[in-house]
Amino acid sequence: MSNLVPPHGSNILNPLALSGDRLNTEVDKANSLPTITCSSREAGDIIMLGIGGFTPLDGFMNKADWQGVCDSMTMSNGLFWPIPITLSTDDEDIIEGDEIAIVSPKNNKIIATMKVSEKYTIDKEHECNKVYKTTDLEHPGVVMVMSQGKYNLAGPVKVLSDGGFPGQYGDLYMTPMQTRSYFEEKGWKTIAAFQTRNPMHRSHEYLAKVAVEICDGIMIHSVLGGLKPGDIPADVRSEAIAKLIENYFVDNTVLQSGYPLDMRYAGPREALLHALFRQNYGCTHLIVGRDHAGVDDYYGPFDAHNIFDEIAEDALITKALKIDWTFWCHKCGGMASMKTCPHTADDRVLLSGTKVRKMLSDGEDLPDTFSRPEVAKVLQAYYADIKDEDKVEVQLKGHSAK
Repeated sequence: MSNLVPPHGSNILNPLALSGDRLNTEVDKANSLPTITCSSREAGDIIMLGIGGFTPLDGFMNKADWQGVCDSMTMSNGLFWPIPITLSTDDEDIIEGDEIAIVSPKNNKIIATMKVSEKYTIDKEHECNKVYKTTDLEHPGVVMVMSQGKYNLAGPVKVLSDGGFPGQYGDLYMTPMQTRSYFEEKGWKTIAAFQTRNPMHRSHEYLAKVAVEICDGIMIHSVLGGLKPGDIPADVRSEAIAKLIENYFVDNTVLQSGYPLDMRYAGPREALLHALFRQNYGCTHLIVGRDHAGVDDYYGPFDAHNIFDEIAEDALITKALKIDWTFWCHKCGGMASMKTCPHTADDRVLLSGTKVRKMLSDGEDLPDTFSRPEVAKVLQAYYADIKDEDKVEVQLKGHSAK
């Protein structure tokens, strides 16, 4: 018997990736099927379906599930799910009952097949309002939804490719089966996941160490899929995080790994999705800090905390480890939070990933109150190699500007 939390909605993982003779047979068949090219976001969802990260789903959602997830975060069978997992197309010729091959936009290779059980249209603005709380086209998640095809296609999926993630990221890329095996080997029962699309600055380190104090271990889990322009690539983040773990964490308390999704920037709803699939990876907790999965000022700094109190108690086994605004305090002489520091704003150095990227992009040195010197060195080397014409202007907006 495993000591780990069970996968979401199931006692076993449900990876949809084929292997062996079944894979070879399906690949041969796929080459004769009509094709659609999916988006980057959809490709990431397919890889997650393949490795069991979206257990217990068996494919893309139908209209009843889409509606239920948008309106009440519940699928038609009663399963809790916070964000629609859908596939879209503009192809008028595809009909229900068709088998199709799904092509990756990154390399034009077939990554999955699907039998279409339903073809339907949606109110895209409704999805944006429910999931992202806005229809503003400046929001990157809204852009994803509004640029989808005219139709959604539902149906069971057979995954044929890992998307090249193992070859691209090596040991950093781990499936839920692999992380569960690692936790079992270490004897960990309570594991906190730390979600990141940024290198870890001092505030992130503080959050992680709070989790280490109360859990057997922590999984620093980096986004390996698509990000918005100006975010730091996964290989650079990984190198910087490895330096932090090597120099500032106790051995055998941290696992660094990555997962293949694109960021949706859905704030509170995405925090719930992050907890859900971390349950599939074997984690008991998700660290939720300030403005988790947010962008600009579309969400309040602690909306992602509050949403965990709004769902049914049994919706998720993996719980939020909520941590207040964290910062360096000159009077405390170290990292602190609003709950532990009695001093004034004048004594505090508020940190954010955006502020770090802004300083690095502008060629400024990172003070020790922002970043460990070993981490800063990795990041400064990366920014020094970016040509001026390739730099993306980093703007301090929303909570990162405070």
